[in-house]
Amino acid sequence: MRLLAPAKINLFLQVTGKRPDGYHELFTIMSCIGLYDTVTLSFDTREIRVICDDPSIPGDESNLAYRAASLFIGSLGERQGNKTKGVKIFIDKQIPIGAGLGGGSSDAAAVFLGLNRYYGHPFSRSEVMRIGFEVGADVPFFIFGKPALAQGAGEKLETFKGLKPYRVLLVYPGFSVSTAEVYRKFNLGLTKSKKQHKENPFSKQDFDAESHSRNDLEQVTAAEYPDILKIKKALLAHGATVTLMSGSGPTVFGLFLDPDEARQAKNSLSRHSKWKLFLADLLV
Repeated sequence: MRLLAPAKINLFLQVTGKRPDGYHELFTIMSCIGLYDTVTLSFDTREIRVICDDPSIPGDESNLAYRAASLFIGSLGERQGNKTKGVKIFIDKQIPIGAGLGGGSSDAAAVFLGLNRYYGHPFSRSEVMRIGFEVGADVPFFIFGKPALAQGAGEKLETFKGLKPYRVLLVYPGFSVSTAEVYRKFNLGLTKSKKQHKENPFSKQDFDAESHSRNDLEQVTAAEYPDILKIKKALLAHGATVTLMSGSGPTVFGLFLDPDEARQAKNSLSRHSKWKLFLADLLV
């Protein structure tokens, strides 16, 4: 079984508090984009194995796809009262690692969805999302599978329809960032986001990228990695309507309404040897 696992970007990310479980409370708009890992599942094994074409990706329990398979198979065994077989997971990695694009979480979501399909949908989508949250806060969003406004730690999701079909130019600066470290350094008191949203402020209007784009974590990552601001300036200079860091970074994206302008920007910025560029559609 072959599944596509898309990357995501955060078009709006506001940190509103800290939870007792260690997660931060968020208010964020997320959308998948047309950049994919490919996850292939085969069932001719009695154990869980993860193999990736990127040798830096672990194949053990620290891999989110492995944890997803283990958790699903364990939950299925509890529900059906029998022991199920294992699964071999091969990941063709295209989404940069530790880039703020959710690649590991998306791979895990693909495993959950693939196993649920293979075993005849023993769990509803909402049940799979609940199980997925045990693997990672972004996993429910990828199982949800639509542009979403997310609250809580990211697990409280509602469909968000107010997005334009932008072309997205992603610039990955060639290094990864620890999400946990970025959140550890984030100072909630320095933002104006202490007040939690009680309702969706975008419910009565479409998302206007120029007015609404925001990422509270950008200040933390950019303070340590000057390339973030350098990339933002370069994207704006080449015609991006808006530029923003995705998630905890370090990937920065530019939004373009004109596909030709996006392609020209990619060609121009490709001269930077350390930057890796991806052109993708916003999957609205």
